[in-house]
Amino acid sequence: MSLLHQKSSEEQDEAARGESFTRGTSHIVWASIAAVAFVSVAIAVYFVAGEKPPAVTGEILEVWAHPMHTTTPAFDAAGAAIPQDNVDQILVFTRVRLHNQSSQPLYLLHIMANVKLDDGLHTSYAAVGSQYDRVFVAYPELTPYRSAALSSDLALAPGQTQEGTFVASFRMTPQQWQARKGLDYGFGFRYQPLLTLTPKAPVTER
Repeated sequence: MSLLHQKSSEEQDEAARGESFTRGTSHIVWASIAAVAFVSVAIAVYFVAGEKPPAVTGEILEVWAHPMHTTTPAFDAAGAAIPQDNVDQILVFTRVRLHNQSSQPLYLLHIMANVKLDDGLHTSYAAVGSQYDRVFVAYPELTPYRSAALSSDLALAPGQTQEGTFVASFRMTPQQWQARKGLDYGFGFRYQPLLTLTPKAPVTER
């Protein structure tokens, strides 16, 4: 067989068909990639355009804490001696501003205060309204620091802004409170995602 062997016409046709098929496949691949990219961009634009701003916004205006140390009575109601117990707690007073930027009324269901310690997250449901007022009856020395309470049945009309103070109690020592890793609040409104707010100003003690 000669080194300068010439391909037959049939072999040349098959080679040509293979080359043509390869070129066609390349075009299909690139067209598929472009189509996928177009669909991805369209989906992203749809979701971005469809996103709505949160119905309620807020701001933590002030936070102050008051350490409490109490010792339980040494005798029960009948006069019998009972073991005493030392109780440490931190009362955390928070003033907040909430704003309804939706077109529907919003109803506050609960407030959670969260303190992060080395052993995990400690959560306390806040006292508002009359529960908040009773704190100052129990601890009259705090009366000079009293401010208007956040309503327990707060309903924000569209466009309305409301301020108020609430209190949360944590069973922990002052040392644990000082060593906290974080503090934030969760505001639960009916039919709305939880609104989480973090204080931006330093927390003071009184």
